[in-house]
Amino acid sequence: MSEMSIHETYMRLALENARSAKGQTAPNPMVGSVIVNEGRIVGIGAHLKPGEPHAEIHALRMAGDHAKGGTIYVTLEPCSHHGRTGPCAEAVVRAGLSRVVIAAPDPNPLVAGRGVKILRDAGIEVIEGVLREESERLNEVFNRYIVSKRPFVTVKSATTLDGKIATRTSSSRWITSAEAREDVHRLRHESGAILVGVQTILHDDSQLTTRLPNGRNPLRVVLDSTLRIPEDARVITDGEAPTWIFTGSNADPAKRERLEAAGVRVIETDGERVNLEQVLDTLGSSEISSLLVEGGGQVNASFVEQGLADKLLLYMAPKLVGGKDAPTFLEGLGVGNMDEAFELDDLRVEQLGPDLKFEAYFRKG
Repeated sequence: MSEMSIHETYMRLALENARSAKGQTAPNPMVGSVIVNEGRIVGIGAHLKPGEPHAEIHALRMAGDHAKGGTIYVTLEPCSHHGRTGPCAEAVVRAGLSRVVIAAPDPNPLVAGRGVKILRDAGIEVIEGVLREESERLNEVFNRYIVSKRPFVTVKSATTLDGKIATRTSSSRWITSAEAREDVHRLRHESGAILVGVQTILHDDSQLTTRLPNGRNPLRVVLDSTLRIPEDARVITDGEAPTWIFTGSNADPAKRERLEAAGVRVIETDGERVNLEQVLDTLGSSEISSLLVEGGGQVNASFVEQGLADKLLLYMAPKLVGGKDAPTFLEGLGVGNMDEAFELDDLRVEQLGPDLKFEAYFRKG
């Protein structure tokens, strides 16, 4: 086995450890680490939640004196700044490791190559870019949030093969299979917030919760420019998760007071309609790093047309509904010419039960 193959083998183990904490590290990245000395794994670790030790520290504690002279594999450049925990790069130097293998650089402006510089200045060999693509995909949320201070936005929808999200009579349960719906609940568990338009609440009285054993419920966000939401809606009364309602300048002040008295946070954006840019800025300033948009065709189109969507997840069932009046997952005005179509990159397809899951990224610029 070549040296690079050996590096990739241990880095894959580090990535698996990083992935094990998915959904609980935000707004921090998922990071895994493995320490190897004389062909033997002597330490392993993952970052588990904000404020707790980073992956390298867990691995170093496990390795103890066996770390000296060894190689540490880490999925993200060791930090160099004093945040909630101390600099990991300095801890690696103190442990006497001879080599550091890194998957991806840290996009955090506070790090941005400084961790690697500390290591090399201490005479430690540094190898970069091992399984970089896998690491960057794993931390796509963090990579977006740490630079823009806005959440990574995923537009998710479930449709029939002809793109319908309901029939002409608004019947929509259930389009997709139990397997696809379970995958969506996993996504909710991993997301910082879930967003819908008020029409979804009016039609379905949706709870927007995670139905998994020990699942974590995300923050619930409702776009409601005139506060039409019923005061007995479950997102207001059930107490399962916090609910924020973004509204416009024409909202009824008396109803806003009643909603706030019920424990809902009501946030007014500029103008009569909800300003999505301000929604994302507000969520980002509250350390919400990922947003799952589960809106209808109009809400989805607003995010896509304004260039605010990062990723598309489309669950497609082998069914046909038909009908020009049946709603689709992307409505709005639409483009006038085919060369103006919204393009998607890095398309991946997976089968879940009888359904297909399409995953792709919106092309920027």
